[in-house]
Amino acid sequence: MNAGSRKNTLTPYLWLLPSILLIGIFVVFPIVIVFRMSFSEISKSGVIGGFIGLKNYKDAVSLPAFGTVMKNTFWWVLSVVGLSTLLGFIIALVLNQEFAGRKIARSILIFPWATSLVIQASVWNYIIKYEYGSLNNVLLNLGIIKNAVNWRSSYQIEFIWECGVGIFVTIPFVAFCVLSGLQSIDESLYESAIVDGAGFWDKLFKITLPLVRPALSVSTVLNIIYVFNSFPIVYTMTKGAPANKTDTMITYLYMLSFYDRRKGPAIALSVIGFVILCICAGIYMMTVMRKEDSES
Repeated sequence: MNAGSRKNTLTPYLWLLPSILLIGIFVVFPIVIVFRMSFSEISKSGVIGGFIGLKNYKDAVSLPAFGTVMKNTFWWVLSVVGLSTLLGFIIALVLNQEFAGRKIARSILIFPWATSLVIQASVWNYIIKYEYGSLNNVLLNLGIIKNAVNWRSSYQIEFIWECGVGIFVTIPFVAFCVLSGLQSIDESLYESAIVDGAGFWDKLFKITLPLVRPALSVSTVLNIIYVFNSFPIVYTMTKGAPANKTDTMITYLYMLSFYDRRKGPAIALSVIGFVILCICAGIYMMTVMRKEDSES
């Protein structure tokens, strides 16, 4: 191999080297450190001690609120990702059509996603207040209700409100991901389908869905990661009260680490969450790629 061919072979790796170094320093190295800490004794002040095996994991799993938190996390991710994907897809279909004010509608849609999650959660906290909330005021003035309604009468309802706010702020992300996929579809495909007598549902399931599947795959995987790790909405609205009944894994491990000073179990929970995310993302991507291979 002469010098010129060797240089051409090494050039791509030289271009990739800065990215590899950044990923190694800011992603891989912290993950390794966290894994190491999860198997070590950690004092309340954060001092790392010796190796203690799986004790932190056993302590984390045996916590009284662990089962409730895991169940909440499951329903939180499933409802927010599932419903935001469905509603975002429908909104993307509407925004892809030609109508007056389409640009304004697209601009309005981006607001919930572009605004800080803490602000969004605080606004919704104010809206559903029992004493002076906007929702009760509007319904009373319209004559729909005669007395103010306590929209947060139980922790189950509060958790539903948390999921509702999560769906509300996630819809724009899905809608714009799908919209980018819709705009890349050649209109001649729809015109040919119409000539062949295809109806709305035929075009949807045989043209639109297969061609926007890559965009949906990306949005779904990113959504699972973002929603699973979402902290501001739950913490701002309820802080997990009462007694961790509305906590998700992220808010719970935060409270466990910084309020209860049990850093070992908290780090073990973070590792458990990381592994769960890797498994979910891997299964989803393998399923999608398998479908694409079978169709091709």
